[in-house]
Amino acid sequence: MSKTIALVLLLNFLCLLLPATNAATFNVGDAGGWGFGVSSWPNGKSFKAGAHTVVAVSEPNFNACNPSGTTFTSGNDQITLARGKNFFICGIPGHCSSFGMKIAITAN
Repeated sequence: MSKTIALVLLLNFLCLLLPATNAATFNVGDAGGWGFGVSSWPNGKSFKAGAHTVVAVSEPNFNACNPSGTTFTSGNDQITLARGKNFFICGIPGHCSSFGMKIAITAN
């Protein structure tokens, strides 16, 4: 009986690790960066919806990894950049502070 419980716990633990081992990081545009002509860049890549959120934040909230701001979660969001600095972080707790999931964009 205890071996069965141990096996079930081990399988549950391994299932929790599975999504993490299948994760991938993509840089938009690959080596060329995010610029003109990247519309075909996603071809051949697999993405999982809902893994993260994007939160538009103020500069102080960006620096503090504070997700107080406008959250985008649909996966079809379009964000119009304001002239000057724009700040975005991942709203999933710990992703900004522990993994550096934040970006500052300056629009001219």
